[in-house]
Amino acid sequence: MFDAYAHCADRRDAEGQKSLFTVDTELAVYMDGEGSEATYVLQGREALTPVFDDLNRYEATTHFNGQSTVALVGDLATGESYTIAHHVFTEGGRRKIMIAALRYLDTFTKIDGRWYFAERSLVVDWSETRSLLSPAER
Repeated sequence: MFDAYAHCADRRDAEGQKSLFTVDTELAVYMDGEGSEATYVLQGREALTPVFDDLNRYEATTHFNGQSTVALVGDLATGESYTIAHHVFTEGGRRKIMIAALRYLDTFTKIDGRWYFAERSLVVDWSETRSLLSPAER
């Protein structure tokens, strides 16, 4: 599921991304890291549409998934996964890249033989924005 989520994000497949969540899901985003107040909390699968559509403001994204852990207990599971996310955009006539170290804290549920995100917390551990050099500048 971690990889399917990243794949849908990088392909701008908001509907595919939403289909990975339960109907009554909860998504919390912590832009200021773990231990901070949630920047926002969304309730329900349909509430995720604007968040996933917001990726369209970037020219390209690449989410590279790293280590993950999952603990299973019957039809429920919890997990933590790491991602380095790259977001390319143009601002003031310059191409830039925002790189973020993300952690996802997840609760999963199995419904009719398929796993879904029941709760997902996105924690931004750090981020950096810098200019990208054009080929002529390298």
